[in-house]
Amino acid sequence: MLTRKQHDLLLFINERLKESGVPPSFDEMKDALELRSKSGIHRLITALEERGFIRRLPNRARALEVLKLPESMRNARPQSAPKSGFTPSVIDGSLGTARGEAAERSASPARRPAAVSSASRQAEPARDSAVSVPVMGRIAAGVPISAIQTNTHTIQVPPEMLASGEHFALDVKGDSMVDAGILDGDTVVIQRVDTASPGDIIVALVDDEEATLKRFRRRGDTIALEAANPAYETRIFGADRVKVQGRLVGLMRRY
Repeated sequence: MLTRKQHDLLLFINERLKESGVPPSFDEMKDALELRSKSGIHRLITALEERGFIRRLPNRARALEVLKLPESMRNARPQSAPKSGFTPSVIDGSLGTARGEAAERSASPARRPAAVSSASRQAEPARDSAVSVPVMGRIAAGVPISAIQTNTHTIQVPPEMLASGEHFALDVKGDSMVDAGILDGDTVVIQRVDTASPGDIIVALVDDEEATLKRFRRRGDTIALEAANPAYETRIFGADRVKVQGRLVGLMRRY
């Protein structure tokens, strides 16, 4: 029998492993369960390990493996997991480019239905419902690189990925956000905002000249830009040195 906190933590770890293949950090677990310190997470992890639900993998930092789930969790919906910051919604494929659309149009007729009834047409989602979003250059998920550039091209983004207001996209360079499921070469979709809440993944402009993609934290009168990779240090700046350019709402990945 698990306590409610043990149950919630196990579900959170399991869902994060299914989504990104990487277990959450202790900070993410602490925030998800709304605990004040990481010592409570250590106790919960130990309790789950002693009960045979998880295993800590040797010689690997932060590595956890879920061995089993309680019967009550095996059919649980992913939405029941605690939320913490951004969980990427990944769209695979050609990023909605003209090449990808041409490939769809050139699909073999033998693999398409001979006829489509009017009822089927009404039920089928509209192919032209995607929204054009400008790609504004590269963003560093690592050491900051050049600031946001001008529009280079556009991509087609499903409307359900977008929030309200204006959006833009950036190509990711670097690996400092891999534990948040954001990889080198991904394209991130950004809602243009100038404020952020703790835990948001944001585009931050430092000293009006360097842009980076990091998790936003506020520490008193300072702002912390936090990586999601233990190889990178959290960078601390005075609040007047950092401008929020936008908030991450989704990402697209080419394979």
